[in-house]
Amino acid sequence: MFREFRTEVEAALSAALASLDLPTDDLGVEEPPEDVSATLASSVAFRLASEVGAPPPKIAADVADAVSTAEYEYVGAVDTQGPYVNFHVSEQYDAATLDAAQDEEYGRLEPKETSVVVEHTSANPTGPVHVGRARNPILGDAIARCLDYAGYDVERHYYVNDAGRQVAVFTWAYETFDESDLPEPERNRPDYDLVRYYRKGNQWLDEAAAADVATAEAEIESIMQGLEAGDEETFERVGHVVDQVLAGMRQSLERLPAEFDAFVKETEFIRDDSADDVVGRLKESDHAVYEDDAWQLDLSEYGIEKHLVFLRSDGTTLYTTRDLAHHEWKFEHFDRAVTVLGEDHKLQAQQLKAALDVLGNDTSRLESTFYSWVNLPEGGMSTREGTGVDLDDLLDEAIARARDEVESRLDDRVRDDDLTDEDVDRIAHQVGIGAVRYDIVSKQPTKSITFEWERALDFEAQSAPYVQYVHARCCGILNDADVEREADASVLTEPEERALLRVVARFPARVEVAAEELEPHAIATYAREISETFNTFYRECPVLSAEDESVRAARVALVRAARHTVANALDTLGVEAPTSM
Repeated sequence: MFREFRTEVEAALSAALASLDLPTDDLGVEEPPEDVSATLASSVAFRLASEVGAPPPKIAADVADAVSTAEYEYVGAVDTQGPYVNFHVSEQYDAATLDAAQDEEYGRLEPKETSVVVEHTSANPTGPVHVGRARNPILGDAIARCLDYAGYDVERHYYVNDAGRQVAVFTWAYETFDESDLPEPERNRPDYDLVRYYRKGNQWLDEAAAADVATAEAEIESIMQGLEAGDEETFERVGHVVDQVLAGMRQSLERLPAEFDAFVKETEFIRDDSADDVVGRLKESDHAVYEDDAWQLDLSEYGIEKHLVFLRSDGTTLYTTRDLAHHEWKFEHFDRAVTVLGEDHKLQAQQLKAALDVLGNDTSRLESTFYSWVNLPEGGMSTREGTGVDLDDLLDEAIARARDEVESRLDDRVRDDDLTDEDVDRIAHQVGIGAVRYDIVSKQPTKSITFEWERALDFEAQSAPYVQYVHARCCGILNDADVEREADASVLTEPEERALLRVVARFPARVEVAAEELEPHAIATYAREISETFNTFYRECPVLSAEDESVRAARVALVRAARHTVANALDTLGVEAPTSM
């Protein structure tokens, strides 16, 4: 209802300003400061002070007097507080909020006729997903979920680098070394199995005699040339390695979960000649220069000093060249293209966007969001010699630590009467994985993260378990509720009841903003806000023991509204909502 209320406020304020012959181009409607008691407020009086020649409080009073609320359903009282014009909600607003939030799908916005492709993760298929890159699939999946909740038609894509030097080295190493040359794999999975060949190959290239390295490099170059020439046998050789590794990586990502609608390979844009088409068009552009035996784009007109190389002297394309063809394919099939990238790819993203403009594309349809790295505190986890910490290691430890935390909170009676071993396993998985996702997605992407177990798994602090426990508590109350009476929002007169209802009302608007700004951390902040507000309500307002039947029925409905809101806020972040903890 908050979105509808805001629309009504803007309409009423605009009409009032027009009636006073004042400009309506900047209404200044926003959520007010904490010391202003209103649902929305306008700071328009500040803007008009110099034009009108009166102090802001006087202007605010005149504007408030001119506001008519008669034709609006959700706008109640209008008053002023200093320079602010304050708008309060009507009783119908609360009733409509309580009714709307009884729907399990509460928070999902109406469908839009806009398709969005979200490309994220896209880690090179050379081995298991490393914990340092864990932020990409978590952030990317959360962005896709926000857009989906906001009504967009969303597809999630993983762009597979199967045409670069790394996969050529991998293919050569896989075909060169024997199992006996390698250490035991760390896990029984194809990505852990095959990464041994990749590591062995790179080690050998660093240490072997120059003549032997030259022979190997010639073989690696022939693989790259075979890909560029569209040789089917080379495609098959590379694909045999890439597909196995990718299958293993997908198992790690599905644990988060981060699932994809399509895995789009670089080689697709070599096979269909679209990369060659891009090269031909770039050569004809005014920005093309041939320097240092390579074709390059001079992008200084776009404020980019470094030239973009799009064709090597040997006639092979580069990753960015093929990515240009990839993005033109996106523009052909989708209305918007969102890409999640590490902060080390900012220059590449700038060059890509400029080159797409050179090619004549509408680059306003392309949006990139960047993230910084995830670090572990020293001593935070054990690492295997020479391999660092893989995502699987992090998730395994998260579940194990969550299990310890859950079991420490269960006394024998609760464990014996209510929770089976399977229940504890389920809760440990939901809490452990949820703690990792929530802790990572709750931070602004551009800020680096040092992941700390104590904070992430703190049931009493602002963490996933804290929010998850609120959902479980709601489920417990509703399981015990036996209410047949229809809920009447007007009996919810306690400040804690009203506060919870008002926070519930804001959820769809939070989804809308998070989707438009590509900022899922805003939903994490909201999830903490509603959890804190619910806990205050739960502490001050008895639900099942309320003496008045109408109050009891309304409070049960309010708990149900909170449950749906918390569950969907968590779902927007990709965090499971346990029904018991």
